[in-house]
Amino acid sequence: MSGLPYPTYDADHHFYEPPEALMRYLPKEFKHAVSYVQVNGRTKLAIGGLISDYIPDPTFSHIAAPGKLVEWYMGKNAEGLSMRESMGKPIAPKNGWRTGEERIKELDEQGLNGALMFPTLVSAVEERMGQYNIPAMCAIMHSLNQWMLEEWTFNRQNRIFAAPVISLADIDWAVKELDWAIKNGAKTVLVRPAPVPGISGTRSPGFEEFDPFWARINESKIFVSMHASDSGYDRFVRMWVGGNEYKPFKPSAFSHILKPAARVIADTCAALICHGVFDRFPDVKIATIENGAAWVGELLRTMEKAKNIFPQEFKYDPVQRFKENVYVAPFYEDSLDGLRDLVGADQVLFGSDYPHPEGVASPLQFIDRLDAYTEEEQRKVMGGNLLGLLERSGSLQ
Repeated sequence: MSGLPYPTYDADHHFYEPPEALMRYLPKEFKHAVSYVQVNGRTKLAIGGLISDYIPDPTFSHIAAPGKLVEWYMGKNAEGLSMRESMGKPIAPKNGWRTGEERIKELDEQGLNGALMFPTLVSAVEERMGQYNIPAMCAIMHSLNQWMLEEWTFNRQNRIFAAPVISLADIDWAVKELDWAIKNGAKTVLVRPAPVPGISGTRSPGFEEFDPFWARINESKIFVSMHASDSGYDRFVRMWVGGNEYKPFKPSAFSHILKPAARVIADTCAALICHGVFDRFPDVKIATIENGAAWVGELLRTMEKAKNIFPQEFKYDPVQRFKENVYVAPFYEDSLDGLRDLVGADQVLFGSDYPHPEGVASPLQFIDRLDAYTEEEQRKVMGGNLLGLLERSGSLQ
C-alpha cells in the first residue's frame, strides 16, 4: 500500500447495487413493492407501484466515471455545460464497485487503509414509501442489508465498513434491525437526514418516541452516518417550478441557490440538538456524509442566537453540542479552512464520494485542500478522526 505516511480512512465510498440487491431477500408478500420495469425500451425502478426517474439507469449498467463533476462543482464551467454533458461518456462499473471481493485491491491501489461503504440506489426508497407502506419499506431495507452482509459484510478485514440502512419510521423494527446489524459486526448505520415519515405525518428524529434507538446507539457506541439522500426537501424547489419528483441529475441555478440538500442536514442536526437527543444520550455521535460544510457556519450562528433568546429550552450550549457530537465531511470544493475555524480539525472527516462522479477520482487527492492545516491536523482529517469513531465500539487491531 502506498499513500500518505499515516493511516488513511475515507468516510465516503459507494457501491452500485445490482438489481438483486433490493430483492434477493424480499419476502414474497412484498415482492411487488419494488421492481424493475421497461418503459420505452429503458429500465426504470418502480417503488410502491410508482415508476421513478430518480436514478436514470437504476441497473447502473453504465455510469459516469469517478471525478467527472469536480470541476463543474467548483464553478469551473465557462462553457455552460449541463451536469449530464459534464459527466462525459459513460463507462461500465468495475466489479469492485458492485461487490466487496475486489474492492480491497482497489483500496490498496488508492493508498487507503479503510473506507465507509454506502449504497447508492436505496436512497430513493424511504421518501417514496415512508408515509404509505412502512412494512414494505422496512422489508426492502432489510433485504438490502442482508444482501450487503452477504456480498460485502459490515466489516471486511477491518478495512471496508458497509453501513446497513435503517429508518426510524417503525421504531420497534429500527431497534431490532440495529441489534441485528451490531450482532453482525456493523460499525455504523445509515439513517436518512430528514423528518421521520409516518402515516399521520412527519416528525423530528429527536423526539422521545425514538429514544429506544438512540439509547441503543449510545450504549453500543457505534456511530450514525447521515448521508445525503432524497430527503424530500426538493419539494421546496418544486413549489416554485413544478414537477412531481426529485431528479438529482437535472439541477438548475435556482435549485442550487435554494440549497435544499444543505438545508435538510442543518435542520436535522438542529432537531437532534433542540429536541434533546445529545442531552439524554451524550455518547451518540453523528457523521454527516456527502452533505458538504457550507451550512455549518449559518447553523452555528443561528443556534447561538436561539440560545440567547430561548435559554430555557437548552440544557447545554447548542453550539458546543454540535462541536462535541457531530462530525462533518466537507465537499472537496468547500472552504476547509473555514470549517476548521468553526468546529476544529477534530470534527472534520475526509470523504471522497468514490466512485461517484461528484467526488474526486483519486481519494487521497483530498489532501490538496488541506494546505493550511498542520501536519497533525491533516493526519486527523485524512484518517485519524474516522478511525477514532470506528474504534469506539471496539479496537480494529
